Amino acid sequence: MHPSPAFRTAPPDQNIAFARARGFGQLSINGGFGPLAAHVPFMLDDTGETAFLHLVRSNPILDALDQPLPALLAVSGPDGYMSPDWYGVPDQVPTWNYVAVHLRGSLERLPDTRLGEVLDLLSDTFERRLAPKPPWRAEKMDPQARARMMRAIVPLRMTVEEVRGTWKLSQNKPDDVRLAAADAAPGGVGQELDALAELMREYARDPQEGVDS
Repeated sequence: MHPSPAFRTAPPDQNIAFARARGFGQLSINGGFGPLAAHVPFMLDDTGETAFLHLVRSNPILDALDQPLPALLAVSGPDGYMSPDWYGVPDQVPTWNYVAVHLRGSLERLPDTRLGEVLDLLSDTFERRLAPKPPWRAEKMDPQARARMMRAIVPLRMTVEEVRGTWKLSQNKPDDVRLAAADAAPGGVGQELDALAELMREYARDPQEGVDS
């Protein structure tokens, strides 16, 4: 998380809503020989206090998970390089704008008997977003094929204890400077640049915050 308070003003419900909408992040724990990480889809419940996910049995994280462990689920959003030339004012430096939310908490392995429930939660969550397409259901699969695939997967639950977000969108600069950079951003370098530009247009500078590049 960026240390500047200027980029950390989003309320908890905004950060939770962002993480829920993305539904994909980097899960990490401290392993015996260093950090372990996995990129995973997840489902965040209505309270924002519980995330459900799964890992393949061969994932090294499971080898360390014989008891609940502290974990981080990092959720990234749009990001992009900001050229100093875009601001239209002197004495600027290159930087990178981005949105990211970190969910910290306790990760635990669930009984295998709950795997079907977790898989249905995940697929139902994302299938609903594809409306009006009729949602895919597990019942469409051959039962033996589904059972064979499920034997390779382990259900997990993360109890979310802390939510932190960084929305670094040039809101530490005057509005005209920020908006000039937003107009140039879609032609730059990064990911989801149109979405990044829209977020930059929405974020006005907080007059109570200092300037930090």
